[in-house]
Amino acid sequence: QVQLVESGGGSVQPGGSLRLSCAASGDIFAIYIMAWYCQTPGKQRELVAVITPGGNANYADSVKDRFTISRDNAKNTVYLQMNSLKPEDTANYYCYTNIQIDSTNSVTTFWGQGTQVTVSS
Repeated sequence: QVQLVESGGGSVQPGGSLRLSCAASGDIFAIYIMAWYCQTPGKQRELVAVITPGGNANYADSVKDRFTISRDNAKNTVYLQMNSLKPEDTANYYCYTNIQIDSTNSVTTFWGQGTQVTVSS
């Protein structure tokens, strides 16, 4: 079974930086879109950034010019570089991707376990 493992979360002061990683493992035929979502308690998950297999990226307005999403297709890994962090960035961040397990199955959605980011002074 495919598994997404996230890392890189933590607690930082405003203005600090973090780099989140999400590595996919298992029997993977192809990985398509990869993205990062955030969620706070009692709230719906919101899209933060998304990246295509070719490296084309889009961002939520609230993180544009501060966050950078990237991917390493050889390592089946997506990253989120988070700079100039603000208290309102505090949330649990989830990796998301669409993966084709084999050539006969349709594409399936997978979620990471979440990693907590806390920004406070």
